Amino acid sequence: MEIKQYDVLLISLDPTVGHEIKKSRPCVILSPDEMNKHISTVIIAPMTSQSHPYPTRVHLTFRGKSGWIVLDQIRTVDKRRLIKNLGKIDRSTINSIKSAIKELLVD
Repeated sequence: MEIKQYDVLLISLDPTVGHEIKKSRPCVILSPDEMNKHISTVIIAPMTSQSHPYPTRVHLTFRGKSGWIVLDQIRTVDKRRLIKNLGKIDRSTINSIKSAIKELLVD
């Protein structure tokens, strides 16, 4: 499966510990394409349909459903957890992700 940055993939996140987001769910690929080609892990942010408007959460509509990208739960997962490609997010959402990550980790 070809994996591109900002694709949305269904990914198995179990097993989890504590308050980590569980089960198989859509996740946004955050790792750059060069890493996705050559390393057996990917950096992801899980998506959820239930959330509150926190600064670390980006609201979006994907495949007709309203939801959130949970940037406070960014993690690295092995590619063996990837189930299937669900599509790609739009440019506006990508820009919101970049802005939120910059605020969270850089500024």
